[in-house]
Amino acid sequence: MSQKPYVIDNMISAKSIAARIEQLAAEIEQEFADTDKLVVVGLLRGSFVFIADLVREINLPIEVDFLEVSSYGDAMESSREVRILKDLRGTIENRDVLIVEDIVDTGHTMKNVTEHILRRQPKRMRTIALLDKPSRREVDIKTDFLGFEIPDEFVVGYGIDFAQRNRNLPFIGKVRFT
Repeated sequence: MSQKPYVIDNMISAKSIAARIEQLAAEIEQEFADTDKLVVVGLLRGSFVFIADLVREINLPIEVDFLEVSSYGDAMESSREVRILKDLRGTIENRDVLIVEDIVDTGHTMKNVTEHILRRQPKRMRTIALLDKPSRREVDIKTDFLGFEIPDEFVVGYGIDFAQRNRNLPFIGKVRFT
């Protein structure tokens, strides 16, 4: 099956992303200033670039863990069926947890993941997303920390893919089919 040709227009520059991550790290440090260790939970695969840059900016004791969830597959639209493909390796009971997501679209993934994490009784849990498309929201969910609010555009780059391509772009780009 062949893919339609497309081009990628720069939407958010690498420099803008880096500056915003510095600001977000400062906010997270303030929120968790009293923690003995912050468990940063990245949602694979889209958040891996964001989480790597974010944890390097946070000046707190940190442990990193990952959940792999799927609601898109290779499609451009969410299936709304959220499946956990890889669960956490460590324990989070009575620990401070920050869930890191690349993009909040319909909200189904973030809602399911937060419910999954809360069942494990963390001491405190907060959420962060690099991108948010509030116009696409189908469930009532809002992240505690947010990088950028974007319009309803299909985006790639900075870890976000289209059929496993374009994750390596250093910026967020809008996909435009030709």
